[in-house]
Amino acid sequence: MADRGDAGAEAFASVLVAAQAGASWACTRLWNDHAPAVAAFLSARGSREPDDLTSEVFLTVFDRLGSFRGDAAAFRSFVFSIAYRRLVDELRMRSRRGETVELLAEEDPRRASSAEDEAAARLGDQRALALITDLPPDQRDVMVLRIVADLTVEQVAAVLGKREGAVKALQRRALERLRKKLAPTRTPDAPPSDSEQ
Repeated sequence: MADRGDAGAEAFASVLVAAQAGASWACTRLWNDHAPAVAAFLSARGSREPDDLTSEVFLTVFDRLGSFRGDAAAFRSFVFSIAYRRLVDELRMRSRRGETVELLAEEDPRRASSAEDEAAARLGDQRALALITDLPPDQRDVMVLRIVADLTVEQVAAVLGKREGAVKALQRRALERLRKKLAPTRTPDAPPSDSEQ
């Protein structure tokens, strides 16, 4: 009797073969399985239009699908390698052209936001993203690929063109930097109340 791992590998293989044959349902399945993580990765790394860039990534993925050989893990690495290259292209293009930012009504400095809006903007994902954004670029790439894209150390090394040992060292340094940054904000244990003394 085949275990779940074998069943999952067989399911991926059948979807891949169907997608390589041009079956739209299979391409949709690959998109649904991978596009959210790609968009999150691109957004976390500073893409101005992560949804548009995700679409460009998958146009390339589907264009090169016929030559792909490998399992589900290799496919994920293949997708994120393309996503990383497209992101680097976007960042280079922006650095050459300079930054242009559309002024949105919500971001107009003459408009006062409510305390509720300001509090909401400081919570959750924005705080985590800000912590990662403050890391040096090579550490940030590793952390975003490991956490957001959920890639293994080996896959991150392949995407970034680095040795696995270098990826592990960058991850260790990034975690240490984040640990130091978070330590001062932690609340010390509260002293016992009068009723507990």
